[in-house]
Amino acid sequence: MIADITVTEKSFGPKLLMSNVKFSVDDGEKVGIIGRNGVGKSTLFGILAGTDTDFTGDIIYRRGTTVVATAQEHHAMGDTTVLQYVLAGLPEYSTLSHIIETYPTTMGDNMKKIEEYTAALQRYEDKGFYQIEEQIERELANFQLPDVAHRPFSTLSGGQKRLVEVVKIMHSDAHLALVDEPTNHMDYVAKAQFIDWLKGAREAVLVITHDRDVLAEVDRIIELKDGGNASYKGNYDAYLKQNAVSTGSQMNEFELIEKRIVNLKQKAIDYQRLKEKSRNPGTIQKFKRLEENSRKELAELQAKEKPTFWIDKESVENLNYKIASQYDKFKARNVRINLKDDSSRSKHVLVSARDLALGYDERLLFEGIDIDLREGEAVELRGRNGAGKTTLIKALLKSSTSTTPFSKALASRQSEARQEQLAPSAPEKKEVREEPVMFSGELTLDSQVRVGIYEQEVSPTYFDLPLEEAIERMYLDRNLAITTTKVRSLMSDYLFTEGDGKIPIRRLSGGQKARFQLITMLANDPRLLILDEPTNHLDLPSIEELETALAKYNGAVLYVSHDSYFRSKLGGEVVELKSPEV
Repeated sequence: MIADITVTEKSFGPKLLMSNVKFSVDDGEKVGIIGRNGVGKSTLFGILAGTDTDFTGDIIYRRGTTVVATAQEHHAMGDTTVLQYVLAGLPEYSTLSHIIETYPTTMGDNMKKIEEYTAALQRYEDKGFYQIEEQIERELANFQLPDVAHRPFSTLSGGQKRLVEVVKIMHSDAHLALVDEPTNHMDYVAKAQFIDWLKGAREAVLVITHDRDVLAEVDRIIELKDGGNASYKGNYDAYLKQNAVSTGSQMNEFELIEKRIVNLKQKAIDYQRLKEKSRNPGTIQKFKRLEENSRKELAELQAKEKPTFWIDKESVENLNYKIASQYDKFKARNVRINLKDDSSRSKHVLVSARDLALGYDERLLFEGIDIDLREGEAVELRGRNGAGKTTLIKALLKSSTSTTPFSKALASRQSEARQEQLAPSAPEKKEVREEPVMFSGELTLDSQVRVGIYEQEVSPTYFDLPLEEAIERMYLDRNLAITTTKVRSLMSDYLFTEGDGKIPIRRLSGGQKARFQLITMLANDPRLLILDEPTNHLDLPSIEELETALAKYNGAVLYVSHDSYFRSKLGGEVVELKSPEV
């Protein structure tokens, strides 16, 4: 055993977040940490990493254990380069480097320092630090960060910083690694590399994730819920089976408690009446004692909160009638995603591309793309990060707002640009274009179709607004009717509390922001959905609800996802974007 973890109390103000979290971690064990949004997964990592000490409990590591963790925030980085940041996060690197660089000029005949210097050289070699810079740069390139090693860390985007954090962990050679949502910004190639590392890593790994591809490779899953935790041996598929069985038992226990509460309420009333009717002092005391005992037990049972019950839909279909009936009665609230499922009479084309080639300025991203997306169909855009998936979506949306067909409009701009370059008065400094440029082909979007877009990042327009104001503003910005009642209804549908409505969007958790993005996507009852990694940040029940809603949806779906489970559920034609150089 490498770690023994007990958290008996962790609160934020009046809110009790954890009250009975207890588990251990073995050497080399790969453990997935799951739980509904807001149960405290990242908070637990802060406790384990030692950055959060405001809790009651004990975190005991075996003597000599080195723990590394992905950082959530980065402050006062100054001019620290990416390479320097990663190296500084490697256990022993800084200490050994300091000895090797400074001792030759200071140790003289000091035998103690000579021995320390010799030992440092050997340890430096054993840790592979002589090749570490080259290895890190190669790993950064594998994650499509080929030119960032010597850039200031502070200049990276949020997604790039998360990838650098994963690279740091992969090269740390620690005893225990704490990794928070590692695959959210990875494409399918980078994710496969991370999973390969996870399977072969010598260190124990605790990974917060709802990425089912990652959970399929762990040794154990720990679920945080109702202030405590449950442990399930095996991977994601094993978890689903065990969770169905254990949830069935918990529902039986809860139903017995409910029946006991009803019984105790009646008993308390009966004992009170018997006490009031009695004339014998001894009999009065007897019924008084029975009434008090009944009311005491009743208060204790009523004080217990209802447990969270969730079973995946496939397992629910295999439950016997009794347990299925219990689950229908007791199941936890989930997001309610309302997608209109009335089928259209005609399955006309909503998105069309013919021999499409797109890029920026003179750089061609992809070519030869054909798309024929009709109502009731799905198309997946597949490709590495930077292959042009977002560029294609941008160009598609541009085609619906322009009064000139996209192909003609861009061809005209290209012609104007060429003329400007030939003109004597052309500026020396070429302006960098932010709009996609069409090199050939056609791209059209039905101008009448209502489009709903799920993006990974919340629009800056709403970032500093409280949630309820952001929802109202978003509707008004789209000229859609909205009332206070409607705002409250939407918040309830997507599991937000009244208190959440006062919190600025920027302070919401990743999962809460994802649910706001779902509200945004569906505001105008769209007939075409454009989804960019929609499962990122959503918890497992919410992902399942999204998949179920999409399965019933009769509009069209254009999506990007590196979640193989989600892709297999949604299906559709795959359009692969590749650079012409590949």
